[in-house]
Order: sequence, then C-alpha cells, then structure tokens
Amino acid sequence: MRERRWVPDGPLDVGLALQPHKRGGGDPTWRQSADGSVWRTSRTPDGPCTLRVSVTAGCVHGQAWGPGADWALEALPALLGAFDDASSFVAKHEVLAEVVRKNPGLRIGRTGRVMEALVPAVLEQKVVGQEAWRAWRWLLGRYGEPAPGPAPEGMRVVPEPVVWRQIPSWHWHRAGAEAVRARTIANAAWHADKLEAAASTEELDRLLRALPGIGVWTSAEVRQRALGDPDAVSVGDFHLAKLVGYALTGEKTDDPGMLRLLEPYEGHRHRAAVLVWLTGLRPPARGPRMAARDYRSF
Repeated sequence: MRERRWVPDGPLDVGLALQPHKRGGGDPTWRQSADGSVWRTSRTPDGPCTLRVSVTAGCVHGQAWGPGADWALEALPALLGAFDDASSFVAKHEVLAEVVRKNPGLRIGRTGRVMEALVPAVLEQKVVGQEAWRAWRWLLGRYGEPAPGPAPEGMRVVPEPVVWRQIPSWHWHRAGAEAVRARTIANAAWHADKLEAAASTEELDRLLRALPGIGVWTSAEVRQRALGDPDAVSVGDFHLAKLVGYALTGEKTDDPGMLRLLEPYEGHRHRAAVLVWLTGLRPPARGPRMAARDYRSF
C-alpha cells in the first residue's frame, strides 16, 4: 500500500469531485463505503491500481494499491480538482448563485485517462443510462482485471486498449451493445496512445471527432472527465438542454437555446451545467420514461 495526505487550498467536496466517474449503480470501478470513503480503480500508465479516498478534518487521505499506486497518488490532487480555476466564474442567475453558496466545495477534477472516459461515453450514446451501464458492468466483469489490494468485492479495472480491440462480436452482443458502438470503441482503441498523449482539450477534441462514431457530445463527456474541461458542454444530450432551460427560464429549450443561455458563462459552460443539475429543478414529466432496451434479445 502507498499513502498520501493532501490539504486542499479551500473547500472540497470529494463526493462531488468523484461522482462524474461513477457509471450507474453497481459500477465495478467505483464504490462508496459506509464511512463516506470512495474507492476507485484505474489503469494508469504504470498499470492497474485501486485508490481509496477519505477526508478527515479537512485533510484528504489517499491510499493506493497495485503497480499504478504511485502514479495515482501523484495525480490525486488533480483528480479532486486542485487545478480547477473557478475564479473567473460569476453566477449571473440567482438560482445558480444559490447552488454556489450551498456547494462551496464543488471542483471539476481530471483523471488524465482518456480511454476510461471514452468507452462508457460511447456505450451511453443514444440509449438510456440503465442500458449503457448494464453493458459496462458486463464487459468489465468479463474482460476487466480484479482490483488490486483490499478493494470491495466485485471491483474491476478497465481493460487495456488491446483488449477492447479483441472483444468478439458475440460478446458485444451479450453485453447489449450493437455493432456501431462496438466498432467505435474498438477503432478508438487503435488510437489510444495518441488520444492519451493529447496536450490540450482542443487537441483531444480534434482527435476524438476525427474518429468515426464520435461527435460533439461524446467528445465533451470525455474531456470533462479526462481533462477537467470546465467549458466542454454536452451538446446533444437528451436531458441537458431541457434542464438548463427550465432552471434558468422556467421553460424547456433545445440545444441552440441552451447555448444562448450559457453564453454568459463562456469558459465555464460545463461548470454552469453542473450547477444546473445540482439545483434539483426538473421540468414536469409529460409521459412515461423511456425504457431500457435489451439488445441481447434482438
């Protein structure tokens, strides 16, 4: 086991910082213990690792196991948002200002790991969350490695890119992912080294969107998590535009309308969207929720 203690330079909500990396209930890469500590697995440049993060009296305590333990602890402050600069953000809507007051510890962190964010983002394309998360659990259960150290039971580490390239079509089918998403992930895995080496969010956006099957939404979802981009707004999301419109104007809107509403937050549009989500304001439901398909039966 390796350990590190780190004192943030201001308020920090570890749960909010790590929540974006959780992919639904039962995510094999993410657990939260009864004591509030968060367990997370990752495939670092040095190999797999398990990271446990807890907070005591304002001090962050990180414990890590596996070949990638030292790398993970070195990257711990970045993961928790140490380099997130919100000094130029001004909440111009009272509803967002109230959320900022209630959540002073909100920070946007970065994992530095592109494929870990890319695979689940592709699985979530054009399907409901339950369907995508079911596929994520199945694939990691079949192809992921057991988490190093004393991790909670069932935790797994995401496979290496070469493994994603070699998954046969019938296992994608059993996971519930159709051929289009499977091809997108496998093709991206061929370019994993170049994607992981991207020096900026602009470069990563260009590289991602040059790949078949990856558009604006997927690129934004990846850059938010891998590089902590506070401006990477998820245009094309099924819910986001409606939520932003309802929270800021009381009426649902579409993507162009959302972008107009977020214009005052240029440079922090993703941060503003996160704050909208934290308001808890949701437009009234007008019909039944979309059900998860079971592609395995097709």
